[in-house]
Amino acid sequence: MNIIEILLPLYDNDGNRFGNGLFVQVREELVDHFGGLTAFVRNPAEGVWEEGGGRVHDEIVIFEVMADWIDRSWWRNYRAGLERRFRQDVIMIRAREMEQL
Repeated sequence: MNIIEILLPLYDNDGNRFGNGLFVQVREELVDHFGGLTAFVRNPAEGVWEEGGGRVHDEIVIFEVMADWIDRSWWRNYRAGLERRFRQDVIMIRAREMEQL
């Protein structure tokens, strides 16, 4: 089993907060495709990284799905669509194997 995490920004690059409808749409797409979802949306996570000689800050929410296998082509296409919708150069999607205890 794999856990796939999608890190979505709360704000665009100009500092404008995305509307809730955008997140609802992503949630529904993932539930329809994977049959379930865990969303970490109540307390945004904070991302900080070095870029262009300074620090960049972002607040994110995390959507998580589980899948028996990873369809890399589907995820490439889905990530590209998210990058367009959220007006981002890169949306981070990461996966890891998990074992249910």
